[in-house]
Amino acid sequence: MSEDPAIHLDPTPDSTPPLAAIHEESDVPTRRRLDIIFGVAAFVVIVDQCTKWWALDSLATDPVALIWTLRLNLVYNTGASFSMARGFGPFIGLLAFIVVGFLIWHGRAVTSRLAAFGLGMVLGGAIGNLLDRLLRGDSGFLQGGVVDFIDFQWWPVFNLADAAVVVGAILVGVVYAFGSLSATGGSTNG
Repeated sequence: MSEDPAIHLDPTPDSTPPLAAIHEESDVPTRRRLDIIFGVAAFVVIVDQCTKWWALDSLATDPVALIWTLRLNLVYNTGASFSMARGFGPFIGLLAFIVVGFLIWHGRAVTSRLAAFGLGMVLGGAIGNLLDRLLRGDSGFLQGGVVDFIDFQWWPVFNLADAAVVVGAILVGVVYAFGSLSATGGSTNG
């Protein structure tokens, strides 16, 4: 009687893979999520900065009316969100550095692709506005004004980085509010 090699079982299987194999297998999903975070963040920063350069060049003289109350209107924000805390630019900039560091550190613990995407949006938006504070001012360290240009005229003027932060934070909040979305397996993963 011959044994079928396909169903032959080794009586002493080594069920413990080598340490290197465990490390590589567990890092692949984390690395993929970090790639998503940093890829989305880079995309947001590039699009944000390109639209701000366009706004600086095209909206310097007059706003552009689009539809209903929406217009493109160049504004410099030296304060916090919604133009609050004017004059606190350096403090807000330092706080942004801390937030960016926290987001990068927290990115290792993200458990789903959708949360990684949202975190990447928040990170990219924070970096985009931080770059404005660093590079768009002559008054000193972190004294630059954030370039805002999307104006509904009934809502504070904002930019794409601001929109990315809000949408990304909502995504991350939804993922963590509904625990089933944060599972690492299954089709509910972003």
